[in-house]
Amino acid sequence: MPELPEVETVKEALKKKVLNKRIMDVKIYYPNIIEYPMADEFKNRIINQKINDIKRRGKWLVFELDDDYLLSHLRMEGKYNIVDPSKDHNKHEHISFLLDNNQELRYQDTRKFGKMHLIEKDQLLNRKPLNELGLEPWDQTLTTKYLKDKYQNKKLPIKTVILDQSIIVGIGNIYADEILYLSKINPLKEAKKLTSQELQKIIDNTKLVLERAIKAGGTTIRTYSSVDGIHGLFQQELLVHRKEGEPCQVCHQDIIKIKVNGRGTYYCPICQKK
Repeated sequence: MPELPEVETVKEALKKKVLNKRIMDVKIYYPNIIEYPMADEFKNRIINQKINDIKRRGKWLVFELDDDYLLSHLRMEGKYNIVDPSKDHNKHEHISFLLDNNQELRYQDTRKFGKMHLIEKDQLLNRKPLNELGLEPWDQTLTTKYLKDKYQNKKLPIKTVILDQSIIVGIGNIYADEILYLSKINPLKEAKKLTSQELQKIIDNTKLVLERAIKAGGTTIRTYSSVDGIHGLFQQELLVHRKEGEPCQVCHQDIIKIKVNGRGTYYCPICQKK
């Protein structure tokens, strides 16, 4: 699943391609992608609006239009393609936006898990999905006190809690493993038992890992490529994720893999003792 760095990379690629383009028509082949409003209203409202900016909130792409915000979540396998309208439509392209430069912005999603919302500008932060999100990793209010308050009653493993988008946004399975490894925190440790020093390490290493991943264009995963078809290079910098059986770069103990609430989790049993 694309995580924050991958979504950030897609956002920047899209800005180079579709900024200041007007939406002239929309074709909806699979209405279930449209979460809000109903597909007919979605189409009627979005036509003739211009794409003035593209932002990111957590793992959501936020297209700023004239009157509304178009929110798009890629989920497992969503991606955008920019093509000539004459190109044959394929069965995995579910939404097509015809732009005023005679190009089509097509949303492709093999598993059909992606979602779109068209939200009035004055309602963006008052309704789902954005009003349910936690802090961005670079938010100045992301402090040890904030995390301590959020974690104080959490008996769940930190690996599970660090993925909670209502606390910190944008962290997915790949980057959670990397953050906990650099922080020398065992993924099974209960969140409420983390010390202030450990919480600060999580904050610092979250920023560090995500910034590095953004610079590398994200991580190559089977379902992800940017709008330009470029795969992320951060895979080459991963220290533990999918490194089962390989030596830890610090202590040389083999990295092991376990399941934490159903999520494949990689860590060093020496550097990350429970």
